[in-house]
Amino acid sequence: MTVQVNVQEAKTRLSQLLAQAEAGEEVVVARDGTPIVRLVPVDPAPPRPVGFVHGTVTDAFSEPLPDAELELWE
Repeated sequence: MTVQVNVQEAKTRLSQLLAQAEAGEEVVVARDGTPIVRLVPVDPAPPRPVGFVHGTVTDAFSEPLPDAELELWE
């Protein structure tokens, strides 16, 4: 089911509308009867595997940078 509200009503009931969108209900906000935005839940980010960059940092990582390269940062 789609719920359509005007901007003023969305301001007044924002917490409730967010809860409805989180629950999977389509919430549309309209201005002068014209839909302008749809509230939808954000998909959770997939978990990153532990150790996915293992072995990609060289032993020289903590060595000082050469003077020529340091000058580029100034």
